[in-house]
Amino acid sequence: MKIKLIDKAPRNLIDSDDLPEYMGVGDVEDVAEIFHTPLTGSYNWDYTVQDNRIKKLYELGKKLNWNSEVDINWDRPESHLQSPPPIFWDDYEPYAKMDDQQKMKFLRHRQAWSMSQFLHGEQGALLVASQLTSCAPTFNAKLYAASQTFDEARHVEAFNKYIQTRVGLMYPIGNALKSILDKILTDPRWDLKFIGMQLIIEGLALAAFRTSRDLTPDPVLRDMLDLIIRDEARHVTFGINYLEEFVQTLSEKEIEERAQFAYEACYLSKERLVSIDVYDHFGWDIEEARQFQLNSEIMQTFQKLLFQRVMPNLSRIGLLTDSVRPKFDDLGLLEYEHEPSDADIDWADLSRPLFSETAELAP
Repeated sequence: MKIKLIDKAPRNLIDSDDLPEYMGVGDVEDVAEIFHTPLTGSYNWDYTVQDNRIKKLYELGKKLNWNSEVDINWDRPESHLQSPPPIFWDDYEPYAKMDDQQKMKFLRHRQAWSMSQFLHGEQGALLVASQLTSCAPTFNAKLYAASQTFDEARHVEAFNKYIQTRVGLMYPIGNALKSILDKILTDPRWDLKFIGMQLIIEGLALAAFRTSRDLTPDPVLRDMLDLIIRDEARHVTFGINYLEEFVQTLSEKEIEERAQFAYEACYLSKERLVSIDVYDHFGWDIEEARQFQLNSEIMQTFQKLLFQRVMPNLSRIGLLTDSVRPKFDDLGLLEYEHEPSDADIDWADLSRPLFSETAELAP
């Protein structure tokens, strides 16, 4: 085992020639970036098993475990586009000047970038869930956080395999996503970790995964995301139900600190949707391409779709304070605060069978 320690995340694009053979045997050099956290853990000595929503979510997690090597048929062929479809980039001059082959290459890089951000985000979720196991104060929450850690490990495994076996390109983590994860992982407050991960990152990921599942022509990705989405729905529901009562015990100053953090995380999350590294790879003007993507109608619609799930959850637990409401309004997100929140659990949806009727099972 070889471990190479680095000071910051690598910025290089890894293509199919450099990706290691998936689950191959041989000498591997692991690249690790160290972060330090003043995490305060806690024992729980009364072992009280409260028969509440958190306990029921934990039981569902045990019941609905899945295995990416068994429950997904990876042998199905991919559906390849024969020519570039109509897309909002058609109105951007550098893209419009490309021939069809270059456009197809650009679209492949865009997909690789998105899948890579999903992968990196899931590793961050894995690390945060492992921290929550230690620092969550109640017995039921520790058990659930432990089950979520295993969920996140499966997600990392599945996205990694998909990128290595079907995409063949891996992009580095985006700066905005890295900033959010660094803040969540290195902050000593356990409830801030819940807010950042369970409500914001997981809530946004849940909406993004659903959109990707509905749009992808690849049956493997569709089935993989269907499994991951069900896990993520439990994670978001866990966060909102666990935080709702706790936030009410905080002082006004403490609530304001968490409200400001939630706003900053949402602001950065808007930037995490912009594929700056792809623009750079194709030699485009980064700021010009960034502004074009952010101002496009489809991107604005997509951003609002993502935050429709986050805003009512923040409102439900009391983090849309008077100081941050104007800031969220400037982002165009405040209008979603009264949408249904994840505090009200749809147990039938969370308990649905492992596969839909149309999913293809592995032989």
